[in-house]
Amino acid sequence: MLVSLLKKTGLKLSLNDPRWGNRKDDGKKAQEGKKPGEGPPDLDQLWRDFNQRLNAFFGQKNRPDNGGNGGNNSGGPRPDMKGAGITAGVVGVIAVLIWLASGAFIVQEGQSGVVLTFGKYSHTTPAGFNWRWPYPFQTDETVNVSQVRTVEVGYRTSLRNKQASESLMLTDDENIIDIQFAVQYTLKDPVAWLFSVRDQEDTLRQVAETAIREVVGRSKMDFVLYEGREKVAYETQQLMQQILDRYNVGVVITNVTMQAVQPPEQVQAAFDDAVKAGQDRERQKNEGQAYANDVIPKARGAAFRLIQEAEAYRSMVTENAAGNASRFKQVLVEYQKAPAVTRDRMYLETMQQVFSSASKVMVDAKTGSNLLYLPLDKLIAQQAASDASAAAARAAAAAPAANTVMPQEAMQTVEVNSRRESRSSRERESR
Repeated sequence: MLVSLLKKTGLKLSLNDPRWGNRKDDGKKAQEGKKPGEGPPDLDQLWRDFNQRLNAFFGQKNRPDNGGNGGNNSGGPRPDMKGAGITAGVVGVIAVLIWLASGAFIVQEGQSGVVLTFGKYSHTTPAGFNWRWPYPFQTDETVNVSQVRTVEVGYRTSLRNKQASESLMLTDDENIIDIQFAVQYTLKDPVAWLFSVRDQEDTLRQVAETAIREVVGRSKMDFVLYEGREKVAYETQQLMQQILDRYNVGVVITNVTMQAVQPPEQVQAAFDDAVKAGQDRERQKNEGQAYANDVIPKARGAAFRLIQEAEAYRSMVTENAAGNASRFKQVLVEYQKAPAVTRDRMYLETMQQVFSSASKVMVDAKTGSNLLYLPLDKLIAQQAASDASAAAARAAAAAPAANTVMPQEAMQTVEVNSRRESRSSRERESR
């Protein structure tokens, strides 16, 4: 206040004066021996000059305290009314300029200025230098519209600082769940943010709590705990935006983040045991499914292979039977044309087939000799060679599955049986 008055009266003080705040006697000693205009002015002298100007401004006389005048005022000088008027005008102009300058304000980038006229909204100013009518006509409010704000529900600052009245919620299957989440938002309308609601943060917290209670109340506990977290957060964000738009709060919800979703602490241990049991069940199911995926394809492949082999065997037997029947018909036609020749030919061919794969000993029964010579050594060697060749053929023709050999053996059996039947029929005819 003193400095402003000194500036209005035209007096200047130097804060760098080394004698600032010294005692009166020190000031007098410092002024002794100096010429006028040398060095800074004395503070006491400046104060006396200021008091004299104030006395002259209010029309008072300069009454020195000399002790001899008493109450006599006739000896002092009269005030200069013209100088007092000029001083008052200058002081008034300076006061008006200062008052007008107090209406200037600066709005930073990312903020908006709201100007109020007698407490009522007037207009909104952009970022930069702005001016309004000074107080008490107009006032201004600066609102940061680019800042991402956060409101916490179910906890404060840290997850350990829980708020049970906000975090405990009831699900659709009548279970209690503990949810802690954070809501991030920005301002889209600073006027609505300032004047639509009284306590903005508390209003947002209540809206968030209402929205998530509605979403959780329509969901099952397992859905909220596991696969439905993102869906619950998304539905909560949409519902909050609808409520805030209905209230005209001027807020845009940017994100809803689930910090902790768990059952209450009182049943946490039992719930963990149930979760572990469920995980063990899923693990065993997965192991069983993996075993089934390994065994079933192999079994299906083996069954398909057996079916294909059976189909091949059936086709082979059917074709052989058809071929034998066709050949028999052809032989029958030839036999009807020349029975004796056909009979001899069939007999010779059969005997050739039989004797070509068997050990033979020719005995002449017409000689009448009782002594027979049998080459047993050659018969034994020949039998051993045939056995070795048969074993080698079986080892070379052995397939991974024994069923692959069955059709060939059955075919050979069918051929041998057919040969025996034809031989017996010829013998009967010859008889």
